[in-house]
This record gives sequence, C-alpha cells and structure tokens, in this order.
Amino acid sequence: MARSILIITDNWHPEVNGIVTTLVELIARLKARGASVHVISPLDFPTLNMPFFAEVRLSLVGGKKLAGLIGRASPDGIHLATEGPLGLAGRRYCIKNDLRFSSAMHTHFPDYMQLRFKFPANWGYAYLRWFHGAAAHTLVPTPLVARALKARGFSGVELWTRGVDADLFSPERRCKDRFAEYPGPRFLYVGRLAPEKNVAAFLGASLPGTKLVVGDGPAKSELQSKFGDAKFLGELKGAALADAYAGADCLVFPSRTDTFGIVMLEALATGTPVAAYPVPGPLDVIGNSGAGVLDEDLARAALGALGISRDLCREYALGFSWETVVDEFLEFLPVAKG
Repeated sequence: MARSILIITDNWHPEVNGIVTTLVELIARLKARGASVHVISPLDFPTLNMPFFAEVRLSLVGGKKLAGLIGRASPDGIHLATEGPLGLAGRRYCIKNDLRFSSAMHTHFPDYMQLRFKFPANWGYAYLRWFHGAAAHTLVPTPLVARALKARGFSGVELWTRGVDADLFSPERRCKDRFAEYPGPRFLYVGRLAPEKNVAAFLGASLPGTKLVVGDGPAKSELQSKFGDAKFLGELKGAALADAYAGADCLVFPSRTDTFGIVMLEALATGTPVAAYPVPGPLDVIGNSGAGVLDEDLARAALGALGISRDLCREYALGFSWETVVDEFLEFLPVAKG
C-alpha cells in the first residue's frame, strides 16, 4: 500500500454530495490502515462561482502553489477525483513530472450540461475522454457506467463500488413518533435540489400521504413555490439525516443521470425501500435485489415499494462495505514514480 497518498478534488467541504461523502469515508479508512493522506481542494485556493452553477466553486489555481503543495505531500500514489480546474492542474503537473495517477468519474456532468443548457453532451464526453485518457486507471461506480464509457471510447475503466455506514444508518433509528405530524405513508427525497436531479417528477407524482424533501440547491425556491404540499426539511447531516431515512416509508430517487446514488444505500441500511426509474444507477444498486421497485411510472414504483420488507432492505445494504471501497481504490492506485 502506498505510504503517502495525495487526492486532488474540486469537490470538498462545505459541499454536501456523493463525491464528498465517498472521499471522506475513503480517507478515514485509508488513515485507519496507516496511510498518510493529503487532500488538495478548493480550500487551498481562491474560488469563484461557476457560471450558471452558483453552487459549484471553481478554484483559481496557481501553478507554483500547487507544485509546492504536491511537493510537500511527496506522494507515493496520486488520485485525481474530479475533472475541474484542480483536477486539470493536477493532471498537467503529473504529466510534466512523469507521475502516474488514477482518476474517477463520479457524475455524468456532460448530461447535466445538456439538460440545463442544451450543451451537446458529446462535446463534454470528448473532454472527459481526453482528461481520463492520461490516467493509469479511471474508476467508475457501476458496470453500466463502465460499459457506457467504454462504448464512448474510454480506456482503462475499472469498477470502484460504494459503501454505507451501517452503524449510523440503522433500523434502530426508526421511531413511531418521527414525522408523526405528517400523514402516512411518508415518501422521502434526499439530495441536491437542482434540475438534473429531476425532483419535480417525484413532487408531481400522484401519491397519498406526505412528500418529504431533504436537501438544498438552486431549484429549491421554484420547487417550494410549485409544490406547496411537500414538506421541505432543509439540509440534514449525520444522525439527523439517518433519522429522516429511518422515519420514511419509502425513498424516492427520481434522478435519471446519477452514476450511483449513495442515498439509496443509506436509506436501505435503515430498512427503507427505494423507488426509482429503471436507469443506470438504480439498475446497478437495486437491480433484482427486491429491495426496491424500478418503474417508468414513479408513483407506481413508490406505492409498490411500500410492501417491501424492511429487514430485506437492511440485509441487502450490508453487502456494500466501505472496506471493499478502500480495497478497490488501492488496487487501482498506481505507484506515482515507476
């Protein structure tokens, strides 16, 4: 195992998303195994808001400062977690200094750009193919994503699964009084409130009971205005988030563009079944496990999920271990020199 590992990421605290969750869990477990882990993130540089994506901060990367940070880390292994300004600068540094690195694809950003701005997805994938083409390995979360990227000409694609904290996200948090003020059944959404997450498909579905929304983002005001019957609970973390999952009767995952969807595992670990579309992400995470219902009719999926055993959901989620995530990460992390 590399003694000193450097992770360069454009996504970091205070952002709350699957990339940050994955990196935080990965780093904690790498350190527990004795590795020295260094992170270069937007916290190390001045930033500005990305045009049209105010929630995304772009680092103003100084090459000299970046070189100094990398030099002080003296890494045995280098991982570029994202393809933004920091990832790009890290890639440039590695190539210039003949250092090998791994990379990862966490999102279908070209598809997001096409959804929001009609920017041709092929252009975005051309950039990503160029970016990741220099990596020794490009890590992706599911077989469907791997096949899709290979079909687009990506090379060096390897599977890197996701895990769940089964101690935090536990059925023991289920309490009959939680959300008692809201009529049941209680359907829950957890995630960013942005157009590409397709939250309106959930909030517009004809369902009994109460729709609960956990999260924040640029579409929040519009969604609150349009769907006044839904209960917006804001952004929750840690125990409060685990309590929300456990108190729900079904997690509805309406996204059609996520590469994985860690929120599905977190819900399942508390015993809460999942309803989603039959698209990459849910197809890989839920598949034929019986822990959720995948249907092009999201309301039908949500109603069908109510009959699923919570014990079955929990048991299935326990098969996703963060220790496996670390093992796979280390397997594909090349030695930087040589």
